[in-house]
Amino acid sequence: MNTRLPQAPACARNREPILGELRRLLAGRRRLLEIGSGSGEHAVYCAAHFPELRWQTSDLPEKLAGIRQWLEACPSANLPPPLALDIEDCWPPLSVDTIFTANTLHIVSAAAVESLFRKLPQVLAPAGQLIAYGPFSEDGDFGAQSNLDFDAWLRARDPLSGIRDLCWLDALAAGAGMTRSETIAMPANNRLLVWRSTLQGCGSRGLLNEENR
Repeated sequence: MNTRLPQAPACARNREPILGELRRLLAGRRRLLEIGSGSGEHAVYCAAHFPELRWQTSDLPEKLAGIRQWLEACPSANLPPPLALDIEDCWPPLSVDTIFTANTLHIVSAAAVESLFRKLPQVLAPAGQLIAYGPFSEDGDFGAQSNLDFDAWLRARDPLSGIRDLCWLDALAAGAGMTRSETIAMPANNRLLVWRSTLQGCGSRGLLNEENR
């Protein structure tokens, strides 16, 4: 391993359990947008197992250099250059059948989470899905003291962040024509959540890349 590459310690711990679920959830999928790719480690590790799936990384502009380092160190035909994407800003024309995000919904602001769900109908093709990994609460229950402590730490660092409640997320998803179809328990009191489109007309205004037509 090149120690000069940006590294997120949590990725090394959770990438195998996540991949174990993605093997099933991504079967037959062809275009994935990862939101908040961070260091790029999840993309490099997981995309190699899905050669037929185009895995598009994205993050804020200042994060892209680190992602490029990983993509250059571990090149793959199904990993295009990272895309600059601020979920609260205008999105480029995209059409994907899956959006994946790990450890982002509790880091970004509530307004950013709302923006993400609001934009889903513009981006997801019919029968699209949103897959989110991280800690979540349910009806105010954090499930573990460690998650409660983590939420307090997040909010002390940034009052706009915090562990998100499933009821609130489900309401946002319903507004985007989606419903939660799976809630998968993961190690360290995390969960993998899957929302799928319920509106036949849910679709996008563009394509991820012209060569994918």
